[in-house]
Amino acid sequence: MSSEVQYKVVVGLEIHVHLSTKSKMFCSCAVEFGQRPNSRVCPVCLGMPGVLPVMNKQALEYAVLVALALNCEIAGFTKWDRKSYYYPDLPKNYQISQYDLPLSTNGFIEIPLEKGQTKRIGIIRVHLEEDAGKNLHPAGNYSQVDLNRAGTPLMEIVTEPDMNSSAQVRALAVELQRMVRYLGVSEADMQKGQMRFEPNVNLIITKDGAEYKTPIAEIKNLNSFRALEKSVDYETQRQLDEFLQTGITMETGSKSTRGWDDQRQVTVLQREKEEAHDYRYFPDPDLVPVELKEQWLDDIRAGLCELPIKKQMRYVDQYKLSDYDAGVLTADRSNAEFFEQAIGAGVDPKRVCNLITQVGLKLANEAGCSLVELGLAAENVAELAKMIDAGQVSATAGNTIMREMVKTGKNPHVLAEELNLIQKSDAGELETIVDQVLAENPKAVEEVKSGGKKSKKARGFLLGQVMQKTKGQANPKVVSQILAGKLG
Repeated sequence: MSSEVQYKVVVGLEIHVHLSTKSKMFCSCAVEFGQRPNSRVCPVCLGMPGVLPVMNKQALEYAVLVALALNCEIAGFTKWDRKSYYYPDLPKNYQISQYDLPLSTNGFIEIPLEKGQTKRIGIIRVHLEEDAGKNLHPAGNYSQVDLNRAGTPLMEIVTEPDMNSSAQVRALAVELQRMVRYLGVSEADMQKGQMRFEPNVNLIITKDGAEYKTPIAEIKNLNSFRALEKSVDYETQRQLDEFLQTGITMETGSKSTRGWDDQRQVTVLQREKEEAHDYRYFPDPDLVPVELKEQWLDDIRAGLCELPIKKQMRYVDQYKLSDYDAGVLTADRSNAEFFEQAIGAGVDPKRVCNLITQVGLKLANEAGCSLVELGLAAENVAELAKMIDAGQVSATAGNTIMREMVKTGKNPHVLAEELNLIQKSDAGELETIVDQVLAENPKAVEEVKSGGKKSKKARGFLLGQVMQKTKGQANPKVVSQILAGKLG
C-alpha cells in the first residue's frame, strides 16, 4: 500500500436478541429450543387468513428494560409495522416489526478498551419484532423449513457507526451479551441462535489529500464473536483492495448485503442492498398501537441492576482488582454476587478473587456447570481466605482445600486439620529446623554469605530444604525471616 494512502474503518452493528419469554411475540405457542420441527406453530404464527395477533406484554417489558439500561429515550407511543418480503422461512410473507415509531431511540453504551479505558457507542434505536423460521439444507438438492422459531420475540439493537476496529466491535458484542444476561431477558446463547450480529462496514480513505468513502457492506447473521471479528477484518481488507484497484466509492457503488463463509474465511456477495421502500412498510392493521405510561416505565426502571461494565469498573476502583480479574468475575451475574457475598465478611477481595478465578471457576468449567452450582458456600470461601491471610495455611494448600470443599462441603478448618495442611509458624520450632538445614548444607550457606550471583539461588535452596523437612507445613515468611536473621 502506498504511504500516501491512509484509511479508517467505520462499523455500525445490528444485534438481534431472542427474548426469554415462555410464548411467542403475537401468539401463545411455546418458545422451546430443539423441539421436533414445526411442532410449535399455530395459525397465528403461520399467517393463516382471519387470525388476529396479540402482543406479548412480557416481551415489551424486557425490551423496555434493555432500552433503559442502554440510556435510551423511551417512546410514549409506538406501533407495529409490516415489513414485506418473500422468503421460505417467512410464512406470512411479511414480518411484524417497527419502522418509523420504534420503542426507543438515542441511547449509548460504554464498552471496555485496553488499559482500563472505555469508549461510548451511540445507540440509534431498540425495537421489537418477530423472528423468521429456519431454512435447513440437508444433503441433496432440496431444502427444508422449520417454523418453530417463526414468531419468536426478537429485540433489535442498532448502533451508531462509532466503532473503528474489529476489536471494538467484539467488545461491544461481548458487553451486550453480558448486559442482557445480567438483566435476565435472554440467555443470549449464540449456538442456539439467540444472539446474532450484522455489522455494517465501510472505509474512509485518504489518498493524495482527498477523502473517499467506500460503499457500505452489511454482513448478515453472524453467530459467534470469532466470526464477527474475522468478518470485519476481512471486509476491511477487501474494501481497501477494491478501492485501490477500481476507485469505487459510495457515490459510484451501492450498498450490498454479504454473507460470511466460515470455511473459507471470506465474505460473499448475496445481493445489492434494499432500501426501506423496497420492504413496503405500513402500519399493521391487526395490532393496536402501544402507549407507554410513565408509572409503568418507573416500575420497570426499578428492576434495573448494576450493569456489568459499571460493576467491573467498581471492582477495579474499590477492590483494586486487575481489569482482567474484574472482567472474569463480572462476566456472569451469579459469579459477581457470589464474590460480593464472600467479601462481605471483611476479607481481602484479592484473596477471594484468586480462590474463585484460579480454582472455583476452573472446577466449574471442568464440571460443565456454573460456580454456584458447585455447591460452594460463600462463607466457607471467605473463611478460607482469612486462613491464608493469617498464615494458617499456604496459598497452595488453600487451593487444595478449596477443591476438597467442593467435593465434601466441609468447613475449611476441618479440612486443613484432616489433610494436615496447617502451617507451622512457631518461630522457636522452625528455628531448630533451620539450624539443622544450615548445618547440613555448608556450601549453600557460604554462597548466601558471599553475596555473589549464586546467593539468591542458594537462599531459595535452603528455604526449600526447610519446607521439605516440614512436609510443606512451614510458614515460608517466618522461615525467610529466620534465614535472614542468621545469614544476613
